[in-house]
Amino acid sequence: MNFICNFPFFSILLSLFSGTICSVLPAKAAKVVNRVVITAIGIMSIILLLYLLSTGEPFVYWMGHFPAPWGNEIRAGVLEAGMALFFCIIMYLSMAGGAQKLHSEVVESKHNLYYILVNLLLSSLLALVYTNDMFTAYVFVEINTISACGLIMIRQVGRTIEAAVRYMIMSLLGSGLLLFGLCIMYDLTGHLLMSNIKESVSLLVASGEYQIPLIVSVALMCVGLCIKSALFPFHAWLPDAYGYSTASSAAILSSLVSKGYIFLLIKIIYRVIGFEIFNSTRIIDVLFVFGLMGMIFGSISAIRENDIRRMIAFSSVAQIGYIYMGFGMGTQAGMVASIFHILSHAATKSLLFIAAIGLTDVSGGSRKFIDLTGAAYRNKWAGVAFTAGSLSMVGVPLFSGFISKLLFSQAAVQVEGKMLASLIVLGISTVLNAIYFMKTVIRIYTPTSESGYSSVTFKKMKSYGVVLVCFIVLNVILGVSSQPIVDMIEQGLSMFA
Repeated sequence: MNFICNFPFFSILLSLFSGTICSVLPAKAAKVVNRVVITAIGIMSIILLLYLLSTGEPFVYWMGHFPAPWGNEIRAGVLEAGMALFFCIIMYLSMAGGAQKLHSEVVESKHNLYYILVNLLLSSLLALVYTNDMFTAYVFVEINTISACGLIMIRQVGRTIEAAVRYMIMSLLGSGLLLFGLCIMYDLTGHLLMSNIKESVSLLVASGEYQIPLIVSVALMCVGLCIKSALFPFHAWLPDAYGYSTASSAAILSSLVSKGYIFLLIKIIYRVIGFEIFNSTRIIDVLFVFGLMGMIFGSISAIRENDIRRMIAFSSVAQIGYIYMGFGMGTQAGMVASIFHILSHAATKSLLFIAAIGLTDVSGGSRKFIDLTGAAYRNKWAGVAFTAGSLSMVGVPLFSGFISKLLFSQAAVQVEGKMLASLIVLGISTVLNAIYFMKTVIRIYTPTSESGYSSVTFKKMKSYGVVLVCFIVLNVILGVSSQPIVDMIEQGLSMFA
C-alpha cells in the first residue's frame, strides 16, 4: 500500500493526540500546537486529494492491518479528501480570525482547554469524513457533541450556559435516535461496516423481508442527524448556541459541526442504504418538505431579529434547509448542489460571524442594529467583509452563493413534481435573504454623527484583516472557479457508489 494511504489515519490520530498534548501545555504553546496540527493535516489532505485525483480510485485502509470484524476500516475518496481539506481551511481561518477576541471572551486559565476542545472537534470531523464503520461514526458523533458543547459554554456567561444545556439536550436526543436506528440496522444485517450493511440491505429489499423495520431504522438515523444539524423544526437550540459563544466558536459551529453530521448522512444514503433504495423509501419527500419550510421560516426569523449575530444564526437554519431540499430532490444533480452548498455556506457563514465581531467591537460591544449604524466606517475591513458575505448569501454573481442557487435551480427543473415548489421557494428565500442582509449592510453604511465609538485601522488589526481577505478570496474562488469543484464532487459521488 502506498504510504499516502496512511494519511487519513494519521490525520485523525494527530488531531486526537494533540488534544491530549495541549492539556499539559501553557496557553501560548497550545495555540501553536493547534495551528501546526491544522496546517499539517491540511497539507496531508492536499497530497491525498492529488493522489486520489491521479489514481481515480478510492481505497480502504485497515487499521492495524486486520480486516473486519477484528479491525476497523477507513475509506478515502476524492470527496472525503476534499472535505477534510476544506474543513482544515475553514477551521484555521476561524481560529485566526477570533484569536484576538479569545482573551476577552475566555479566562486565561481556560485557553489551553479551548484548544483541547478544538483539536478534539477536528478529530471527530475527520473521523466522520473518513470512517467506513457505523459504530465508529457514532462514537465520534458523541465526541463531536461534547467538544461543541464545551466550545459553547467555555465563555462562562449566563446565556452560553443556557445555550449549552439546550444544545446538549437536543444533541443527545439526536444521538439517541441515531444509535437506536443503528441498533435496529445491526439486528437486521449483522454488520457495522458500511459496505457490508449495504450488501445486506440490498438482499433484504430484493427478498422483501423486514421492510418496515428497515424503513424505521433509516428514518431514525435520518431524524437523529437532522436534529443534530438543526433542520427545521429541530433548530431551537441553534440561535443561542451560535449567537452567544466566542467568535471562533460561532464560526466553527455554524460552518463545520452541522456539516459533519450532514456529510455522515450523505455517506449513509450512498454507502449504507444505497441511493436508489433510499429514494424508494419516500423519506426524501419528508426531507424535501422540511427543507423548504426551513428556507422560509429560517429567513422570516432572521428578518424579525434585532441582534446581528442571532440574525446570522437564523440564516443558518434557512441555508441548512437548502441542503435538505437538494437531498429531497432525489437526484444526483440535487445531491451535487447540496454538497457544493455545504462548501459555500461554510465559507460564507464563518466570514459573516468573524466580520460581525469587528462591527460590534467598534459599536461599544453592542450587537443591536441601532448601535451598528455607521460601523462599516469605523471598521472598514469588517464592513467590506460583511458586505461580501451578504452578497454571497443573497446569490449575487461572482460569489459562491450564486453558484449554489444556480445548481439548485438546474437540479429542480429535472425533477417532475418538485420543480415548481423548489423554484418558488428558492425565489422567495432569495428575496427574504436580500431583505435582512441588505438591511444590515445599509445600516452599517449609514453615516452617523454620534461620537464615542472607537475606530480601528488595518495596522491595529493586521492579522484580522488578512483573515477576512482570505475568506473573501475563498468565497470568490468558489464563485468563479466552480466547475472544477463541481466535477470533483461528481467524481467523489461516483466513488461513493
